[in-house]
Amino acid sequence: MTVLVVGAGPTGLTAAILLAQRGVPVIVAERHREPYPLPRAVHLDDEGHRILQWAGVADAFSGISRPALGLRIVDGRLRTLAEFRRDRPVGLHGWPQANMFDQPALDALLRDRLSALPHAELRTGTELIALDPAGRHATLRTPTGTYRLETDAILACDGANSTVRTLLGTRSTDLGYSEDWLVVDAVSERDLGHWAGVHQVSDPRRAATFMQIGADRYRWEFRLLPGETADGPDLGALLAPWTGGAAVEIRRRTGYTFRARIADRWRHGRVFLLGDAAHETPPFIGQGLGAGLRDAANLAWKLEMVLSGRAGEALLDTYQRERRRPALRLIQVARLLGAAMTGGQDGAAAVRRAVLAAAVRVPGFTAAGLRGIAPLVGPSELRPWWSRPPTGRVLPQPRVRHRGRDVLLDDVLGPGFAILTTAPGRRTAELGAALDAPVIDLTTDVTDETKTLTAWVRPGRTLVVRPDRLILRAGHRFLSASRAESGDSTSA
Repeated sequence: MTVLVVGAGPTGLTAAILLAQRGVPVIVAERHREPYPLPRAVHLDDEGHRILQWAGVADAFSGISRPALGLRIVDGRLRTLAEFRRDRPVGLHGWPQANMFDQPALDALLRDRLSALPHAELRTGTELIALDPAGRHATLRTPTGTYRLETDAILACDGANSTVRTLLGTRSTDLGYSEDWLVVDAVSERDLGHWAGVHQVSDPRRAATFMQIGADRYRWEFRLLPGETADGPDLGALLAPWTGGAAVEIRRRTGYTFRARIADRWRHGRVFLLGDAAHETPPFIGQGLGAGLRDAANLAWKLEMVLSGRAGEALLDTYQRERRRPALRLIQVARLLGAAMTGGQDGAAAVRRAVLAAAVRVPGFTAAGLRGIAPLVGPSELRPWWSRPPTGRVLPQPRVRHRGRDVLLDDVLGPGFAILTTAPGRRTAELGAALDAPVIDLTTDVTDETKTLTAWVRPGRTLVVRPDRLILRAGHRFLSASRAESGDSTSA
């Protein structure tokens, strides 16, 4: 039993770690011999941080990241139009709501974690050149020659220009957004003295984004004008309003095309598309990496269940059904917000300034802008279309008191299914045994001083929680369809 992961970015490494921790042998093939040295992704929300917790690197990630205070929309003179401040130290998932980081540092953490697992191997300088569309084998090329690898599944985590997607002939739907931007990463020994959040410049002449991603690291993104190339703009003039004359060392200056696209098919037999190989999101809501990590979290436990014979192939169909809809909605939100914050000429910009200035004075508007934006998963056998929340929602993760220790909830629930109840009894015990899941009595086993779980597990309610922490109501026959092929009609 071997799973091949193509691409050693954060999505591929996280997927490999989650599989290896479940005992699945996994090989990660990365065509570059050395880690990519420059930052790409720079933001991760609290749900993504929670997935890194499952991968065993959350505390280390906290050491290399810095919480951001939120989003500030400013005009061309850097005057504030609207501000979405994050004053809470942690979000609903137990970690800071917005985390700024240097991607090479995250890549290094994930590689170190992967190397510590007995069922995982990273092969650098190894390029995929052919594959079986059913995912049963792949041909890999190295500097010393080519070889064939027998596989039980192939995970395409090889980015927006995915080789796997090309070999499969998978089409992508263009969602009507394509803009060229200049991306600048720099280091400054002197603190530039700006508000510790993300700045979105809503300027009809040249939209831009600015953020501090580390103690001395900064990123600017400037929209290129028609006919401009990344080498065209005067960088000194662009940075001057931000640097105040401070010396900065330019680490990277490059052009990027921000696109909005989504693959039509995410599964071909045992070949799966994840991350940018499946969906490209404009950066205006900082959800590109987070969406890829959600793909990995959704698929890993399902694939392990199928490969181990504990579930049938139909369970794998739920991956695209659950993940494509929220990924599409995030892309649409990013595209619309990007247009709202950066689009239009002088007249539209004036209207935007007036609307934003009025909106931030509306009670609850700012708070609404800071809520978790991950949409509900799409309907599947695990979440029928007629089900209602909290089914399909991600269970929050408060810090709780358990057996004399203050811990995060997931440390109590463990890596598999879990049952949360305020009404323990024979039925919940049988359900726990059928799922090999711990039964957590919220009236005795844990103390939730924040009362976060009260609205989710009210008196008399029992919830089944999936390994990816999405909620299933007890009594729902969520495994019947996936186990039908193996002749197991066990249901919950």
